Amino acid sequence: MKIGEQINDVMLDAGWGEVNPNLIATTSFADSGVSKDQIKVGSQLQLANGMTCVVTAVTDKDFTIDANPPMAGAVYKASIKLLGVEDGPDVSKYSEKPKSTGSRYQAFTCALGCFWGGELFFMRQPGVVGTSVGYTQGSINDPTYQQVCSGSTGHTEALVVTYDPDIISYDKLCHLAMDRLGENKYLLNQVGNDRGTQYRHGIYYHTPEQKEVAKAVVASFGEDCKTECLPADEFYYAEDYHQQYLLKGGQSARKKDSTVIRCYG
Repeated sequence: MKIGEQINDVMLDAGWGEVNPNLIATTSFADSGVSKDQIKVGSQLQLANGMTCVVTAVTDKDFTIDANPPMAGAVYKASIKLLGVEDGPDVSKYSEKPKSTGSRYQAFTCALGCFWGGELFFMRQPGVVGTSVGYTQGSINDPTYQQVCSGSTGHTEALVVTYDPDIISYDKLCHLAMDRLGENKYLLNQVGNDRGTQYRHGIYYHTPEQKEVAKAVVASFGEDCKTECLPADEFYYAEDYHQQYLLKGGQSARKKDSTVIRCYG
């Protein structure tokens, strides 16, 4: 598009993600251990994994549940006009004298284990205007997902967050990252059940100002904290299918959404 150009009748994702057919299931009353008089269409059920689902159909023998968000698949029909184009932040390696791009946005880079869940977590934060997942802190150029998963390249799964500092601060983003890790911050090369150097966690600063903040935040969790705090290195964007993976899998990315994030769709 060119500045000033308008496109009409554009369908935009409303932020609830696509309908995931894997979150719809039919089970028999016999297998579920639930009696028919306890179930009716519209009933909400709590599953063993913490997810909430809704009963969408009931027969004499079975019932169907749907764990998708109620607004999954919702879209906006809109007219879009390009008013302007702004430069993005500098996401290059750490520099004592970072170059200015003239952008009002800044970059926050971190690793929180599997990058799918971390990306969705930050997509929900007010002030975050963009996210990308990829690989950093490794020894080869342009690694593939398979190479990184082998643990042989030294990369960790990471994400770059583009944010508006007038709405959310770098300090706040650092604290959000550490809160997201929970007790995993005290584990070496591990987040949850994901183990290996490719799942090590860290905050990677781009500027001297970010360095001061990041080191103070990480240090506040004591000597037992295993979260890396290192200069940002080259960031290699992951394959397209990894980008916004959980949103595409049916999970909500709406701002301030508190729905539990499921790491694997």
